[in-house]
Amino acid sequence: MGRKEKTVGMSDKIYKVYTDGACANNQAPGGQPGGWACVFEDGEAYSGAEAKTTNNRMEMTAVIEALKHTPKGSQVAIYSDSAYVVNAFKQNWFVQWEKRAWKNAKGQPVENQDLWRQMLSLTAERKVEWYKVKGHSGDRMNETVDRMAVKAMEELRRKL
Repeated sequence: MGRKEKTVGMSDKIYKVYTDGACANNQAPGGQPGGWACVFEDGEAYSGAEAKTTNNRMEMTAVIEALKHTPKGSQVAIYSDSAYVVNAFKQNWFVQWEKRAWKNAKGQPVENQDLWRQMLSLTAERKVEWYKVKGHSGDRMNETVDRMAVKAMEELRRKL
């Protein structure tokens, strides 16, 4: 399941991975079925689904799973169409969240703290670069990962 690297510490290899999440109806109360997927440039791919979730949680889960499939100390390029995820890292939203004891600018608890904390832990052990891609714009890898996330969600929906 893990990736094999022969180097110690930081490798010259950059793991390029596209991530995406999908949700049946993100506005419905109580959460809806959703799927996530991550596809590495070398073709390795992972996906999954949850019965009650949101699109943002699925976007975040896709990144978490991608990072879990890279070695500690590695260089990772994450390509995502989620402004929520990419901007949080590029604009260091965490600095303020942590200063405010994980409260947002309105004084409310930051949503999805469990996943943000997991991502922070994983990114602290890797050198991660973030790239925002435009969703549904013909990018082959983004379209592939989107189809995988939707397929995972639909397969779960059929079982529910």
